[in-house]
Amino acid sequence: MDVLIKIETEITIQEALDFIHSPACGGEVVFTGKVRNDTKGRGVTKLFYESYKEMAIKEMDKIAADVESQWPIHKIAMLHAIGDKYPGDIAVVVAVSSVHRGVAFDACEYAIDTLKAKVPIWKKEFFADGEII
Repeated sequence: MDVLIKIETEITIQEALDFIHSPACGGEVVFTGKVRNDTKGRGVTKLFYESYKEMAIKEMDKIAADVESQWPIHKIAMLHAIGDKYPGDIAVVVAVSSVHRGVAFDACEYAIDTLKAKVPIWKKEFFADGEII
């Protein structure tokens, strides 16, 4: 299995798609997480993502290994943005290719859910009223 893991200020969906593409695979599933302009009825002006990059990459490597042990996937890409991100910007991309779509869907869902739960990437929310959390 081939793996692409990145934590950078700029990430793209296209990079993940280009990486996972293979003529051997009939299923390519991509999850894209974007910055919303609203959280619980409050206007969001931006998010700031920060990470303990070394540890985050190790955790993402573990997720890729878990995926490989559970599903016969061909490739996986996990990309997460850091720094200032504004509504509509891409924050995270997880992409998986497999021979069959069901496997790709299941593996992609597991990867994004586990990434959100375990990888040391934190965000600060900046609201229109000036509050920061």
